[in-house]
Formats: sequence, C-alpha cells, structure tokens
Amino acid sequence: MTPRATLVIVGAGPRGTGFLERVAANLPELYGDRPLDVHLVDPHPAGGGRIWRTGQSPLLWMNSQAEDVTMFTDETVEIAGPVRPGPTLAEWAGLDGRTFPSRPQQGAYLRWVYEEARAALPASVTVHEHRTSAVRVSGPREGRQRVWLADRSTPLLADLVVLTIGHLDAEPGKDQRELADFAARHGLLHLPPDFTADTDLSALPAGEPVLVRGFGLAFVDLMVLLTEGRGGRYENGEYVPSGKEPLLHVGSRRGVPYHSKIGYALEGERPPLPRFFGPAEVDELLRRPGPADFRRDVLPLIDKELGWAHYHRLLTAHPERTAVDRSAFEEAYAAAAPGSAELAAVVAAAVPDPADRLDLDALDHPLDGLRFASGDALQDALRRHIGDDLERRHDPGHSPDLAVFGALLSVYGQLIRLGDTGDPDNWWHGFFSFLASGPPGPRLRQLLALSRAGIVRFLGAGTTVEADEERGVFRATSASVPGEWTEARALVEARLPDATVELTGSPLLRALHEEGARATDAGLLAVDPADGRILGQDGRPHQRRFALGPPTTARAGGAFTRPRTGGVAFRQNDATARTALAFLRDLSCRAPLSASA
Repeated sequence: MTPRATLVIVGAGPRGTGFLERVAANLPELYGDRPLDVHLVDPHPAGGGRIWRTGQSPLLWMNSQAEDVTMFTDETVEIAGPVRPGPTLAEWAGLDGRTFPSRPQQGAYLRWVYEEARAALPASVTVHEHRTSAVRVSGPREGRQRVWLADRSTPLLADLVVLTIGHLDAEPGKDQRELADFAARHGLLHLPPDFTADTDLSALPAGEPVLVRGFGLAFVDLMVLLTEGRGGRYENGEYVPSGKEPLLHVGSRRGVPYHSKIGYALEGERPPLPRFFGPAEVDELLRRPGPADFRRDVLPLIDKELGWAHYHRLLTAHPERTAVDRSAFEEAYAAAAPGSAELAAVVAAAVPDPADRLDLDALDHPLDGLRFASGDALQDALRRHIGDDLERRHDPGHSPDLAVFGALLSVYGQLIRLGDTGDPDNWWHGFFSFLASGPPGPRLRQLLALSRAGIVRFLGAGTTVEADEERGVFRATSASVPGEWTEARALVEARLPDATVELTGSPLLRALHEEGARATDAGLLAVDPADGRILGQDGRPHQRRFALGPPTTARAGGAFTRPRTGGVAFRQNDATARTALAFLRDLSCRAPLSASA
C-alpha cells in the first residue's frame, strides 16, 4: 500500500483559512475522492489566528467597514476554480454595513468561515489540527518534506507544504538592541516594535511623558488601550480622562497620522481599471531581458494609472471644475508618456485649480519644508491637518479620492505579477498603507479630542530619538520644530516589527532562507507570482514548497478583500490550491511510508 497524500498548511489564520476554502472548492475537479490528509499547524485557534483572535479587547476595531469584508469569491474574481459566494461580515453578523466591527467580531466570522471550509471537504479528506509552531522544513526537492514541530520530536511527512503564516515577530535590529541596552542601564522603559494587542503596557506610568515613534495603525491601537483601556471616555466629542493615562508625544517620518478611511460610497460611473498599468504593461515588463527597475520603469506607470482614476472621476462627476471635453482629455492623457512634462501640461490645461490635481509627492510628504516657531504652533497646524483630512474623506465632493483608492487596489494586483521587482524597497506598500489603509474616521476624531485634552502631543515630521547618556533619558526632536526637544523615561516603537527573512522571529523562515530560499532587498520571501512556489537563490521554484501572504512577494494590498473588487488574495489562493491539488493527483510510484521516507 502507498501512503495517503499529505498536505501541510503552516498558518491557520485568515490566509490559511482562505487557502483551505479554495482547496475545498477545487478538490472535486482536480483531486476527486482520493484520500488526503491535511495538517494545519498554528499555535493559535484556526480561523482568526493570532491577530484576529476572539479573546482580545473589544475596544480594538478593524479599519474596514463590515460591508467591505468578505472571505468569499464572487463573479468579479478571475479564477480558474469555481466561484463560491458567501456572506460579508456585515451579512453574517447582522451588523450595519457602515460600522467598523471589533476584532473579536471579525475573529468569530473567520472561525465560522474556517468551519464552513472544513465542512465542504469530502469524507475522503482528514483534517488534523496541531496547536503548535512549525520550526523547520527539510527534505529533498524531489521527495517528501519533513515539517518539524515545536512540541514533538518526529516530523510530519508531507508531499507538499504551504506556508500561510501571516504577520511575524522579528528579532531586534542593531538600533533596537542599543536602545534596549540604554534603557536597562538607566532604569528606563523601551518597548520595541510589536503587535500592540500583545504588548504589556502596564509599565507605562500615568501622567508621565512617553515618546512614541510611529503614527499608523499600531499607534491607534496604543492610543485606545492607554485611554479608553484605562477608563477614560468621550462625551460630546471631548475626552474625559480617568487620570491613569500617560502623556503621549507622537512623531514619525511623515509626522501625521495615516489618512482616514473614506466615509462615503462611489456613486455613478467608475473609472475603467486597469487602464495604463494592467496585464499588457506587466507582460511587456516581464518580457524585458533584465529585471525591471521599480523607480524608472514601474512607478511612472503607477502614477499614470492613479492619475487616470482621479481625472476620469473628476471629469465625470465634477465637470464644472474642469476646462476641457472629457473625450479630448482622455485622448491627450493616453498619448502622453508616463511621468513626462507633456502629461503634466495636459493635466494643467484640463484642471485649472491645482487643488483638484493629483499630487502624489505632496500626499506622501505633507509636512515637507514646513517649519513651526514652537511646539504649540505645530499642535494647531496638525489639528487643522487632521480636521481637514476628516472633512475631505467624508465629502463626496472629493470623490476622486475614492476613485484613486480603487486604482491603488488595482495596482497592487498587478504588482504581484512582478514578484520581487514589484516593490523592492517596500516603499509602495508603505505609501499604499498611508493613503488607503488608515484608521476609521471616528478614531481620528478621538485623536483630536485627546490632543485638545493634552493627552497626545505631536512631535512633527522627521522625528528622531536619541539616548542621552549624560541625562539618562530619551530625547526626541523633529524637522518640524528645529531645536525643540522632548524628554521622557519611556519610548514606545508603535509599529509592526520589520520581519525580514533575516531578522524574522520565525525559526522556520530563517531556516528556509539559510538553506537557500531567496529574499528580496526588502526582506520578503521570493515566490513564483504564478502559483506561490518558493524561489531558490538560483531563481528555480521549489516543487513542493509554497508560501503566501505578508512575509512574501505574494501579499495582497489589505488584510481582507472588499466584495466585487477582483480579490488579489482570492486569485493567489486559487492558483496555489489548483497547482497543489494537481501535483498531489499526479504523484505516482511513491514509496511506502517509512522512517526514511
């Protein structure tokens, strides 16, 4: 007798759950009723995994509205496998679609999706859950793989291994180690980059200043847990302190929080996407003899694509703010070279008010060149900036912003096909997150209230922190208020760990890299964009090892898919599932299972 085919999935959170759903959907066509063992390896409960576990604080929200979250395919998803529709989070939970659910609510939805995927598997498939971590994968390219687990001495034997391990911890880099050593010498507190919900914040003292580096979603979580999480509350738009809050001095490279989520729906005609950065353009880049240069070859196409969405919407929905016929503009815009002076002239002639033009550099660096006479002047300016952003992001009169959001998602889907040349230094992912993956509007209103209450104070752009050995404190300054310093005995790095394959906290990924798996310059695990197979240093895909998700070049633009947007993650999951099932089906002449297999 030959052994049962075995598939090991490492990571049973949202990505692993989505992959399992695609396995169940494609199995009847590609694998039939042959016996199959599926092993799911994750120390956290399947479905929600670590990030979306149901046991965390209900004060923590998603940054997506309930109607914008689905784990199911629809007719807009271009996949070879069957489309299997299902409810959005809002439909499943009976929530108002425009609300921002708590993370435990999303965790419950993910658990249900996981159970549905398991139930869709035929009786010939046996699923084994292992509530532990995988620490290493070994085995020859042509033979069965060994997946070593943290809690057992014998490995799982697998015909195929699929890594869907999501966001990871990281070993501290040199700068973080130095800050930790400084804090230990002087009796200070240093909290390195981490997932805020997992961080012990109890040591941050009430009423004392705390330096915070990072102004994205990790900061928002920190803000919530140190204010409402310590008994504070909001009344009539103002914050009522509990007296247990520390005083947060926050800064970052940009010096401003991520843009608010847009608070309206796009009505009427939508820009046809992709237009200038689609499959044909990616095919042309891939045909070139050498790898594409992101800044020279790719970014101008992205800029033109985002501009197309912006101006198409402006001309369609707000023609009174334009000076040309739409068809004439579209013809001239299409003819102009990406990034050229000609293209800029076409835009300037069509859109008289510079405020109606898309300026990506200004969006990415809103405080560049601005200097303030004092910290108080900076506070006033930042409150105006946040208030203006909230007003704009909830005003349909600025609907080109939402059209650009759609284009950002489209661009991300195309970049996946370029693999490790699609975003080599991780700049695009950071820009996308800043512009499209910010906090719900209510969170920024809370931030303004905390600023007025003196609980949060803004440091500005280009924030730097130094360890003052003589005074035994952390000191922060910024380019926005030259010469002004803020001292504190606590420093919090409010950002996710930089989990490159070299510094990842995952021994599994480190071992893969040390044994020859290729990494990009940004530290992502390089995979074949067609099916997620892990690439070696020689560029060859490993026939029995796959990887999907945030640590890889096959990551999607957001944590979850909006309905009817094509679903990059769905396409990836489906392609990998079909490749894996076809491989397992075609296995022949396998040796009997033994200790040496």
